Amino acid sequence: MDKIQVFVKSVYAGFMIGIGGIVYLSVENKAAGSLLFSFGLLTIVTQGFYLYTGKIGFVEKFKELPDMAVIIIGNYAGTFLAALLANLAQLKIDSTELVGKKLDNDIFRIFVLSVLCGVMMYLAIDNYRKSVNLVFIIAPVMIFILSGFEHSIANMFYFHLAGVHSLKSYSYLFVMLIGNGIGAKIFGMKPKN
Repeated sequence: MDKIQVFVKSVYAGFMIGIGGIVYLSVENKAAGSLLFSFGLLTIVTQGFYLYTGKIGFVEKFKELPDMAVIIIGNYAGTFLAALLANLAQLKIDSTELVGKKLDNDIFRIFVLSVLCGVMMYLAIDNYRKSVNLVFIIAPVMIFILSGFEHSIANMFYFHLAGVHSLKSYSYLFVMLIGNGIGAKIFGMKPKN
């Protein structure tokens, strides 16, 4: 596929995850916030946008990996744009405390939580493809948020919003990307029926 088209669809996906992050941070009730966050993934799936955590589990050939790099860069740009607009609009949301907790966490624990999130994301997309039932998008999103699993692209948004751009934050994001990918691939390699 054309790399520019991949990039543009990835920016849209990152932006929608940012919108999910905005609404999550805007409500006090975490369950309601996680439910509303799922609108981001619902939009990504129904519009055909490219989200790393929704695509990596379905990569079958080595030659598809360059597209994953483009998707990550596009997702990063989209989350940056969403955070920039949220800050310019002076929305009454703050991710500083959330980001602080993530960066204070042990890196191995972050990795494990990222693997678990990757599993949820793979199952969300795979089950939706098989059933076209929106519950399969909404439930895994709520599960990963309420369980504290680490979603690399959502965390890009939270880090941008908090203005945290450090070697440590990028190292943690890298570990999250790897963990999300491993979690998705574990279930992506299951035996075919």
